[in-house]
Amino acid sequence: MVFYLLVTIMALYAVQQFGASDTAGGFASSSFVVGATIARLFSGYLVDAAGRKKSLLVSLVLVTVVCAAYFVAYSLALLIVVRIIHGLSYAVASTAVMAVAQSVIPDHRRAEGTGYFALGTTLATAFGQAAGLAIVGASGYNTIFVVVLSLTVCALALAPALKIPTQERPNVTFSLANIVHPEVAPFGFFIAYAIVSLAMRFVLGRVQDRHGDNVIFYGALASIMIGLVVLAIAVADWEVVIAGALVGLGYGSIMPAAQAVAVRLVAPHEMGAGISTLFLLLDIGIGFGPVVLGMLISALGYSAMYWVLAATVALATVLYYFVHGRRAYGETVHVTAVTA
Repeated sequence: MVFYLLVTIMALYAVQQFGASDTAGGFASSSFVVGATIARLFSGYLVDAAGRKKSLLVSLVLVTVVCAAYFVAYSLALLIVVRIIHGLSYAVASTAVMAVAQSVIPDHRRAEGTGYFALGTTLATAFGQAAGLAIVGASGYNTIFVVVLSLTVCALALAPALKIPTQERPNVTFSLANIVHPEVAPFGFFIAYAIVSLAMRFVLGRVQDRHGDNVIFYGALASIMIGLVVLAIAVADWEVVIAGALVGLGYGSIMPAAQAVAVRLVAPHEMGAGISTLFLLLDIGIGFGPVVLGMLISALGYSAMYWVLAATVALATVLYYFVHGRRAYGETVHVTAVTA
């Protein structure tokens, strides 16, 4: 939630507070991702080597300190430094909290449990960005910083009460193992996206546990691709809403499914590394995606951009088949035969 509260207001804050250019303001916002991406390279190792609860507590302390530092970031350069450190600490904390959650989910309900846990991210995505803008519009930037700091303090206060199973820690060596109608349509798109994505968290985890990974991944990728095609050809607001629902169905299905697969494919003592690798790839997409899409919009326009994205998802489907889908199909056949 802290990330989504700040991500929509940080560029504007840099421009208004420090007179930064639009480019510099954008970097002040995206520098968070720079820090997070760097930290993903070693956050899994830290979580596995130091322990999940200790890593969570230490990273939450650092996140709290960094959130307090927003009040004293009196220059653009200092703000960027704070954002980078915030990204670093967030990456470790998010890896640790996911590892903690996965450690208490039974293996036979892994995907279902991961879906329920991921509700937090879905709710934060749905409400955090709008809430950040609303708070700043109503009360100013200091208020949003107070809210962010209060949330991190609450998280830090609650974390020690977590009961985490004993973790065997062998010697671990470090290795490097969004835009359519500008007025009304975006609201409908994101509302539909959030509602459908939220609903999927309650259903598809159980389906994945019982019927395997492929039914989720192929369905989710197809849903995202169709949603992007609808966006490419949309001429009415209701079509944009339909596209939002389709993309939300796909994304709300594929993220918890991918997390469950990442955990299943690694040894228990390497869970942090598996989670951090997945999040590293996600952070890279979040960080570089807007830049690439901006270039596509400038060169081709919005409709063509969505066609390119749909083609990219189609290629991702082929890549999934070769990387995991073939093997997952064999596992699904085996499970079906056993349960029959």
